[in-house]
Amino acid sequence: MDRDHILLTPGPLTTTLRTKLAMLRDWGSWDADFNAVTARVRASLLKIIHAESSHVVVPLQGSGTFSVEAAVATVVPRDGHVLVLDNGAYCKRAAKLTSMMGRKCTVLAFDDAEQVSPPALAAKLKEDTSITHVLMIHCETGAGVLNPLPLVAEVCASHGKGLIVDAMSSFGALPIDARETRFDALIAASGKCLEGVPGMGFVFLRKAILDKCAGQSQSLAMDLHDQYVYMEKTGQWRFTPPTHVVVALAEAIAQFEAEGGQPARLARYTDNYRTLIDGMGRLGFMPFLDPAVQAPIIVTFHAPGDPRYEFKAFYAAAKAHGFILYPGKLTQVETFRVGCIGAIGRNEMEQAVHAVELALQDLGIESGTPHI
Repeated sequence: MDRDHILLTPGPLTTTLRTKLAMLRDWGSWDADFNAVTARVRASLLKIIHAESSHVVVPLQGSGTFSVEAAVATVVPRDGHVLVLDNGAYCKRAAKLTSMMGRKCTVLAFDDAEQVSPPALAAKLKEDTSITHVLMIHCETGAGVLNPLPLVAEVCASHGKGLIVDAMSSFGALPIDARETRFDALIAASGKCLEGVPGMGFVFLRKAILDKCAGQSQSLAMDLHDQYVYMEKTGQWRFTPPTHVVVALAEAIAQFEAEGGQPARLARYTDNYRTLIDGMGRLGFMPFLDPAVQAPIIVTFHAPGDPRYEFKAFYAAAKAHGFILYPGKLTQVETFRVGCIGAIGRNEMEQAVHAVELALQDLGIESGTPHI
């Protein structure tokens, strides 16, 4: 092929040439020029969610999950009790890591096709007063559900509970305003809707809880309080930073701001989503979710009902036509997922639908219509 495959996944994503080119220079990890890039990135991140006065932001090496684990260990006391709102695979991962961090964990389960319920959360907090923190996924990309962050935050605030938000696949695209929505920690990463490359997470910590976070983490490398204090004092990362990832993110953020920030990014992703839904519908494919709870981030489709369909073959055929799809994350029904995010627009989404159509033809499948 004469171009890279386009990634229709929840991250890593297709990036711009400018973002790729930013990684061609080597940087000293303690050099003043690199420290200035880190400071600029941190300041820009705070502005995206209007958190300059209420929160600090702490970057951390590794994938987004590293930062979720770090946030739980840093924010939740060792005798704390975390309630995880579970409507998908990434919620279950959050519950697992919470338990592995040695924190008591309770799961409040919901269907994969439904939003988490603020009234059910309120009832649970009233029933079990030992719960100290609530952990929720803003956009659960297991199925693609958008969860009601402002309403969940209201419930937590009214009950005096800390809120930890995994905003991995929503940050930068879906509206989040720290002036209106109270949270103790919010976690995102470089390789998602900011359209950087993977390798760095970042956690917003509410200033009011910072002092209490000292010494709570059982990890040296993933202690966000220690990372914050050291970075404020020196401008440097405690341990070797992902230098190329950081400068790529700085370039990606510059493009994000030039595009018009979060509202513009949401508008482009929403147009991508509608283009995808319309095109796939013409091929007979059926989305798994009700549009009322669907985020314009990643769409889960029912697999075709044709007995010749097999995901690996379908994936390979779509890849041969230039597009990388994503396997389903559900267990009760066969699905696959198509992302709407990254440095792509309507043209690429129309091309993606055409690639899926060609993949069906390659496999001798007449329609994407499922057996429901």
